[in-house]
Amino acid sequence: MTRWLWAPIWPPPQDFRGANGDDVPSPCAMLLPHLRRALATSPSRFLSLSHSSRYHRRAVMSVAAVNFSGDGRGGGGGRATLRGVVFDMDGTLTVPVIDFAAMYRAVLGDEGLAAARAASPSGNVDILHHIETWDPLEQQKAYEIIAQFERQGLDRLQIMPGATELCEYLDSKKIRGLITRNIKAAVDLFHQRFGMKFIPALSREFLPYKPDPAPLLHICSTWGIRPSEVMMIGDSARDDVVCGNRAGAFTCLLDETGRYCSPESLSDDQKPDFKVSSLIEVHSLLETHFDLVPQSLTG
Repeated sequence: MTRWLWAPIWPPPQDFRGANGDDVPSPCAMLLPHLRRALATSPSRFLSLSHSSRYHRRAVMSVAAVNFSGDGRGGGGGRATLRGVVFDMDGTLTVPVIDFAAMYRAVLGDEGLAAARAASPSGNVDILHHIETWDPLEQQKAYEIIAQFERQGLDRLQIMPGATELCEYLDSKKIRGLITRNIKAAVDLFHQRFGMKFIPALSREFLPYKPDPAPLLHICSTWGIRPSEVMMIGDSARDDVVCGNRAGAFTCLLDETGRYCSPESLSDDQKPDFKVSSLIEVHSLLETHFDLVPQSLTG
């Protein structure tokens, strides 16, 4: 028994621009790299997905257009070319230290948070997007509270296990960047404290921020490579995976605690191509499924 994979084409094509004025492809245009990659990887299996596909924690998973099988073989046995790896920062490269629940309560209040959750179809609240509609004075107060929690997090900043080794491996390929919804000061401290340099490294001062694909598309443009040659790695299905999928990149979800144990809980654009329980697993994932090509050799 099979189920059909439908590729949505809404909203219709239109022009978008990033915060710096760069052109950003429309949602329809952003689907094309993903579809091309699916056809190239496994044309015979593109239109249907078997119900036997499993979603395993601590293992490569099989979802959506890529159709990699859980036994570690690519759909059709091919290996994709990867010329860039982009990381989230908080909860991915660094150990989660910010109490987001307390932050949301401090900004919205208990009643306001409950109302916002009730108004959201998913029950989730994006605090940055939520306060965008507030008047400037209330916005400023909210940003000050958020910044206070973020500064407290900087004092306890710790590197995620496996991050150093993974970045040393990627250093030889010169193919890593960073996108975070945290502030630039946090990125600067991360670079300074742990001796890692991600170029480009986009903070939330770059608008629009994740889950909008604009930051990832900007990095691809800076590198001069296609989104289909990039992987986005992060711990948030709602922000990191959606950003990568909408850009047309490969996506890898870091799920240390197993909160994403069921694919049925995720919307289509939240489903990653791969899921791992630690950054240590990413090294073998990359070597198993991809040919990593340094950007200096892409011309």
